[in-house]
This record gives sequence, structure tokens and C-alpha cells, in this order.
Amino acid sequence: MKAEIIAVGSELLTPDRVDTNSLFLTEELNKLGIEVVRKTVVGDHRELMAEAFRDALNRVPLIIACGGLGPTEDDLTRETVAELLGRKLRRNDEIVRTIEARFRSFGRRMPEVNLRQAMVPEGAEPLENPRGTAPGLWIQDGERQIALLPGPPRELRPMFLEKVLPRLERRISGARMYQREIRVTGLGESLVDERIKPIYQRHPDVTTTVLAAPGEIQIHLRMWTADREHAEKTFAEIEQGFEIALSDRIFSRDGSPMEEIVARLLTAHSATIAAAESCTGGLLAERLTSIAGSSTYFLGGVVCYSNELKTVWADVPPELILAKGAVSCEVAIALAEGIRKRVGSTFGVGITGVAGPGGGSEEKPVGTVHIALANSAGVKERAARFSGDRELIRFQASQLALDMVRIHYLYDGKNPAKRA
Repeated sequence: MKAEIIAVGSELLTPDRVDTNSLFLTEELNKLGIEVVRKTVVGDHRELMAEAFRDALNRVPLIIACGGLGPTEDDLTRETVAELLGRKLRRNDEIVRTIEARFRSFGRRMPEVNLRQAMVPEGAEPLENPRGTAPGLWIQDGERQIALLPGPPRELRPMFLEKVLPRLERRISGARMYQREIRVTGLGESLVDERIKPIYQRHPDVTTTVLAAPGEIQIHLRMWTADREHAEKTFAEIEQGFEIALSDRIFSRDGSPMEEIVARLLTAHSATIAAAESCTGGLLAERLTSIAGSSTYFLGGVVCYSNELKTVWADVPPELILAKGAVSCEVAIALAEGIRKRVGSTFGVGITGVAGPGGGSEEKPVGTVHIALANSAGVKERAARFSGDRELIRFQASQLALDMVRIHYLYDGKNPAKRA
């Protein structure tokens, strides 16, 4: 089965609002084996909405629409679809009672304008919405189905899962979409594609997409088949080829971000970590603590922008900073060793650099970063020159710092979480 998603709302055509509903719906539909062939965002304009729905109905048997079911005059989805299908709108008294009860629970009277939400196209099935005043609608039109869902994600998502999903499950069979996401760091998009292209081209039944993201390259593999075993076998074969082509640059085989991979490694080895950050401004600590249970491995960190606080908080000798400069491999090493000894962690990470846009020099241009990883066996230091704006440089520095922890476990001793 093929489907289209129509997101309704003029606010979605501004830079202030992101259409996250379509991403959620696409994922859920793909799980069912329903292929989303087009997504449309249309403003609150009746003629344009009618055109979007009319064109979709001529292409696919299933339309999932979100938004435009509110009580105001610019909420036109009900009226537009009813007119397009030649169906009259009838007031549903049960919906009226439900909305009135919701307002009473808040100690308020239902405004007359909310009666618009009780208008239902003839033959449509209302979809209960206990999280808001806008009921959804399920419309069967011959062999075509239309689901009209409210726009707020907190209302749309449970309504789809509880009301729409069971209806779709009864109507579909056959192929499903299977997917795999592999993440790579330390290599550019073109180089990654050059290395893996001969591998994925041997599998024309697999759609391969290579995407660049901050600090990493994502390889998405998708396959439509009714044979799960065949899909898993094919993905395993492709992944084996990628491992040969990309070696240790693959850090994730299940789409997990770098911080989650490192968290698994630290937890598996009962290890702890602390950070002394300058140019990243605490970003490394933020990423490490974004994982639930991070208190078991992250002991703490300091953001020491000034040279004085590098000395006070991480015991970096002031004469070292004077001799080598705050942005140097020597200071990064001193930060890593100093914070590790201060807090008693297994690892200490030190990061210093020039994030820009100002502050660079001919010797140390914007994007110059030094990162050190210290443990009881010694210190490893990496120097890098990152491109991009301040935010991107900071993220790439934190990514490299995390990758140094991953590489430590990959090569320095047995790694029980190597294939996480």
C-alpha cells in the first residue's frame, strides 16, 4: 500500500514551526509496510487544501492528514474534505457533550465556536481525543481511506497508535520495510560513498542513502520484502562489506549516537570519566549526561575558559600556558591529567581550541582544537582543524573527544561492547 501525508497549517510554512508529525507518521506507516510516496505541507487556504487532497486521492489509496481540526475559522480541513467528497457536515451531539464535559472539568464553559469541532462529514467515523477538544475522523471512500488527525503531537501520536493503527493493521498484508542505520565518523561524505558504493550496488533491492550530519556520516539501508530472514541476511552481508571498507570508522550499527555508544562502553567496563573543557563550553559533559544512568560513569566536569581557572580548577601550570599558549597540545594534556586526578576518575578529557568566529591567528586559525584523553596508563592527544561555524566546530570537537574513548576500548584491551 502507498500513502501520502498532508500537513495542514500556515504556521508550518514559517521558520518558527517544524513538522515533526510527518516524521512520526512515516516511521509508523513504514513499520506496517505502507510506503509514504509524498508529503505535502499546505497553509490554511481552502482552494490549496482542496487541490492537495484531490491530487493525493488520485494517486494513493491512503491519506493521513494532520492539523486544521481546531475551532477557529482558519481550521478548514473538515469542511474542505467534506466538500471534496460531496458529503454534508452533520453535528454529532455526542462529540458536543464530550467537549462540554472537557471544559467543565477545567471549570469553564464551552465557547460556541467549539461546536465546529462536532461537525462530521456523512459516513465518517469520529476518533475520540481524550487529550484535546478536536476529535479525529476516519473516512472510507470506496477503496480509499482518509484519516484526519489533530495537529498537536501530544494529541496526534496517541490517536494514531490507538485509533488509526488498528484499522490499518486489518487492511494490510505482505511486504514490510526493513532498515538499518550505520554511522561513521572521521571520514567525509564523498570518501565514505566512494568506499562503500561497490558494496551496496551489488544489492539493487536495497535502497542506500548516505547523509552528512555534524561530526558523522549516516548510511541508511532500506529494503521492502515479506521475508524478514532474507532482509537480515542481506543487511549482514552489506555490513560485513562496510566493515572491510571503513574499518574502525564505523562507530554505530544500530543508529545510536556517539554519546550512547561511549556510555555503553564506560558502563560495561565499570569506568568513570570527567572533563575539563574550554572551547566546547560544557558540550561534552552535556552529551555524556544526556543518557539515563549517566551518574554511574560521569563524575563531573569544569568549563575553564580563562587561563586562571585552567590553573585553579584543573591544575594546569601557569608557566605552561605562558610558554605554549592556552590552545596547545600541552595544555590539553594538562587539562586531562589535572581533572582526572582532581576527581579520581578512570578517564580525564581535556579540550581547548579556537571555536571562532574571532580569536584565530595565522598559527592557530579558527577551528584549531586540541583534545587529550588521560588514564592511569598515560595520555593520548589529538590535534584537529575543523571547518564550519562556532556551533559546528564545538560539536565536532566533542565528537572527536568521545571517539577517542571509543577507540581506546576498541584497541586497548578486550571490548565486550564492541558491536553495540
